[in-house]
Amino acid sequence: MNIIETQNLTRRYGRTEAVHELNLAVPAGSVCALLGANGAGKTTTLKVLMNLLAPTAGAATVLGVDSRKLGERERAQIGYVSENQQMPLWMTVRQLLDYCRPFYPTWDAALEKTLLDRFALPAERKLGQLSRGMLMKAALLSSLAYRPKLLVLDEPFSGLDPLVRDEFIKGVLEVSEAGEWTVLVSSHDIEEVERLADRVALLEAGRLKFNETTEALQGRFRRIEVTLGESEAKLAAPPAGWLEVERAGRVVRFVDSGYERTATEQACRERFADAAVTAQPMSLRDIFISLARAGRRFDKLTAEATAKETVS
Repeated sequence: MNIIETQNLTRRYGRTEAVHELNLAVPAGSVCALLGANGAGKTTTLKVLMNLLAPTAGAATVLGVDSRKLGERERAQIGYVSENQQMPLWMTVRQLLDYCRPFYPTWDAALEKTLLDRFALPAERKLGQLSRGMLMKAALLSSLAYRPKLLVLDEPFSGLDPLVRDEFIKGVLEVSEAGEWTVLVSSHDIEEVERLADRVALLEAGRLKFNETTEALQGRFRRIEVTLGESEAKLAAPPAGWLEVERAGRVVRFVDSGYERTATEQACRERFADAAVTAQPMSLRDIFISLARAGRRFDKLTAEATAKETVS
């Protein structure tokens, strides 16, 4: 079962298309990271899913309901925390929790107390007097205490120091371990996302590049180093799945985005005689950076490699 599904979801601002025909599925019980550079369409996608913006075309369902028809029943099962979230700054932390509690039949008082202690939040202090990190923790607490079926986090780590980030993540993990729920987190803080996510979706210029489990993604990406033998070797046009191809002396390095040990080694030896091939796993951050660079450089690298082959 998918908690979130979109069908050709599109959102335009005038002539600018922020999200283009997005087909995204987020399975129940998963923690899905929506990654992408600034301006990739992440926040717009979340706002459409939360019915804060209407889609220009296509459709989305959240908790089995059309996103444009999310009602009180569905909102009582959704937690939403955004870096730009408006908070009643005149309230104290305790007043915020007292205000929110009646709206959620599933509110867990014991969890509220646990998170209040874990986050070291001053219950009697006004929200307007809190640091940004404390304010984000208060927003998270008010969204976790009722154990939502879906938690949506929009750039939750932006501007937070390492300690607050760690406490934030531990709070999310504590609740996720206590029962089945689904998390969709939009972020460009890859290291933090890597600790949370078991699924990754990448947006680029409003278009979905892939949506797969973290295990599958890291399984198909490897950093490859080819040590050339004594035979003369020419760097022919690389396969489309080879990213960031470079040569230094008798060593060729690249990232293989479709790694399969036997096939990769065979492809290397077809291009480079007497080659010794080594493969190293990549972190989610390294994969993201490699894909971002490839978007800008791969066409140029391919053209240069082809030109060198022709001249030779």
